[in-house]
Amino acid sequence: MKTVLKYVLALFITLVSFHVKAQDGGQRGNLANYYDEKLHFGFTIGVNRTNFQIQSAEHFERFDSLKWVHSSPKFGFNLGIVSELRLQKYITLRFVPNLSFAERNLEYYFEGHDTIVRKKSIESTFINFPLDLKLRSKRLGNFGAYLLGGGGYSLDLASKRKVQNTSGTDAIVKLKRDDFSYEFGAGAEFYLQYFKFAIEGKLSMGTKNLLIKDNTIYSNSIDKLNSKIFLISITFEG
Repeated sequence: MKTVLKYVLALFITLVSFHVKAQDGGQRGNLANYYDEKLHFGFTIGVNRTNFQIQSAEHFERFDSLKWVHSSPKFGFNLGIVSELRLQKYITLRFVPNLSFAERNLEYYFEGHDTIVRKKSIESTFINFPLDLKLRSKRLGNFGAYLLGGGGYSLDLASKRKVQNTSGTDAIVKLKRDDFSYEFGAGAEFYLQYFKFAIEGKLSMGTKNLLIKDNTIYSNSIDKLNSKIFLISITFEG
């Protein structure tokens, strides 16, 4: 994933360089009528960092040698399509359906003579349907900035909610398939000669308790699991 980040950074620097070279001498800059157009389409690629917010079960001491549970985030990536509808010159409605590959670990710490850590890796393949309001700034030449906020629905195609669980150390942590979230973020836009390039950061917080209770120590020791995802993406729009 470090290699992916290096390529994303290199691409960003290259496109910014193109942006500087492509600026025209006119006062309005490139794509001068962009804010006046009703619809825009494009695509997006991004790197996500997926995690859980954990609420431990009450009376945690009843789980004997299990002392605490920790969530360890991992990196994944997103691919999506951008659709943007102009509501007002500086306000747009943004719909970005995307496919997301994500992974995170739940780490269970058991203490006896030695501390034993049992990791439960959870992989997900999400189809996301986020809908956001976007508030964009006035353009400064070929540069602009924006804020966005909204919510969305996610469907986990890799959910193991129907898998027959086992007992003991081989038990898995089962999650529900569907989730709803709210999100907010910000971005910077660069207007090139033929298209707009943007880089964006966004935080998404799940509202649904994803945990399926199936009477294993790994599920019984947790009351709630909510998703928490940070996404850095780059978009290309015409």
